[in-house]
Amino acid sequence: MLKQRIITALALLAVLLPALFADSPQPFLILSILMIGAGAWEWGHLNGMGRHQSIFSGILCVDLCAFAWWAGWTTQTDSWIWWLAGSSWVGLTAWMLLRGVEGWALWHRNLRWTIGLVMLCLAWLAMAQARTASIQFLLSILVLVWAADVFAYFFGKALGTKIFPRKLAPMVSPGKSWEGAIGGLVGVFGVAWVWMQLEQIYHWPGMSLFTQMQSHGYFLWALSLIFLTTMSVVGDLVESLVKRSAGIKDSSNLLPGHGGVLDRLDALLPTLPIALMLLNWPKV
Repeated sequence: MLKQRIITALALLAVLLPALFADSPQPFLILSILMIGAGAWEWGHLNGMGRHQSIFSGILCVDLCAFAWWAGWTTQTDSWIWWLAGSSWVGLTAWMLLRGVEGWALWHRNLRWTIGLVMLCLAWLAMAQARTASIQFLLSILVLVWAADVFAYFFGKALGTKIFPRKLAPMVSPGKSWEGAIGGLVGVFGVAWVWMQLEQIYHWPGMSLFTQMQSHGYFLWALSLIFLTTMSVVGDLVESLVKRSAGIKDSSNLLPGHGGVLDRLDALLPTLPIALMLLNWPKV
């Protein structure tokens, strides 16, 4: 299992990194559209859609993202879109986690399907705008999510439930602990601080999310890191809740050893649009 996981990860990096660091954003935008389309196909399955309906989900999502690209929205959109997307993520996920697995199943299947497709398209648009702005900006968002996940894993393994006996969300994701979540946050602060120092020394092109948020002051910088890290964890929990409602372990088997595309993108889905939302915070 570990060998398969490593092979898949290396194959993904071999495709992702050249596209991400290409001179033009186009290769990455094309690759990310295909990934989001695969995620939409998985979303159809997770919500009880048949084979043809799930395929239609993927095609529709790809078409919507392609239209947004054609319309020029990958460069800039009105800021209210990101405020609406960010507030919707906060409100929706709070409701889902409070109501639990049973509450999600009470919503009509078509409504759940529609919400998912909208969120997937908005996540892609945020990813596209971030890459169009600069490689460093998008990469800093990705690294924030990866750091939260990696540090949470190691802190959770090392501390278990020694400090907080109760799990983070035992009915949704029994493996997650408060120790891991707090450790992930500590790791994000450390990575963000180091990144900002290196950015000043080497004058990397573009501006990272960390530096742009620091321009609002260190208080809002710290709050934004806490908020984004929290929402990355929430994205993971929400997908776990949906999978439990569907009675499956992985969103698909598209990525051997890793599960499905949504299993890899879940934490990014809320984090990307919320990062764009915070970027539009008025300076004082």
